[in-house]
Amino acid sequence: MKMNIFKQFIKSLYSPKDISLFRFQGIGKTILYVFFLTFIAVIPTIYFLSTSIVNSVEEIKNSIENEFPDFYIEDGELHSDENKPITIPADDMTIQFDSTGTITSADIRSDQNTVALLKDEFVFVAGGQVQTYDYSMLTGMTFSKQEVTEYLAAADSFLVIVLPIMAIFIYLFSAGLRFIEVSILALIGLLIKRMLNRNLQYRHTWRMSAYSITLSTVFFTVMASLQTVVPNGAMISWLVGVIVLLLAIKEVPQPKKS
Repeated sequence: MKMNIFKQFIKSLYSPKDISLFRFQGIGKTILYVFFLTFIAVIPTIYFLSTSIVNSVEEIKNSIENEFPDFYIEDGELHSDENKPITIPADDMTIQFDSTGTITSADIRSDQNTVALLKDEFVFVAGGQVQTYDYSMLTGMTFSKQEVTEYLAAADSFLVIVLPIMAIFIYLFSAGLRFIEVSILALIGLLIKRMLNRNLQYRHTWRMSAYSITLSTVFFTVMASLQTVVPNGAMISWLVGVIVLLLAIKEVPQPKKS
């Protein structure tokens, strides 16, 4: 069945019958479709994360320069004379400073758009993604408040390189998870085909599984674009994928009785 990837994308949103027919196409085209789905899925994450980083650099620099106490990072720890955490609400984010060890990265993982200089690590939360960097990576190096401010002032020129690398990493990591999801769903498809008495092999259920996750992928991409968290999202995603695959397998004709 010859159909370009965009038509397959549309058909996979509503037509289990077409998904069942995709089992006959080449594996290369199916793999390409999984990469295509992954690209769609990561667009909101990459966009919000990149935008947040770009908009945050200047705010962080100004906050460190004007509102943070004098500090230095040495031997993997943040040191200052401040005896309590500092929280600075900015336009689109929250900036935290804590050299006392009161706040940990676990305390801010559920926050939105937060940057924190903590006792032993730097934490950045944006677009639902949490990035942590231990100061221990700076072994043998000491950074003062002035030096950190100067580095941030020069950060704009590095973002042109850092952001594309970050986007590629997110995309490849997400693609790997997507292939694992399809492979597991295809195994579930083997159980379904046995219950429904359909003549299918793993290569068939794998191809069908790749298209069965289209609906859930689009739904969660839209939710991510709206920055809306879906309760039990992973469970819903798997449930939708299994239901669509079940409907697609039902469209496969039963073997003729001899």
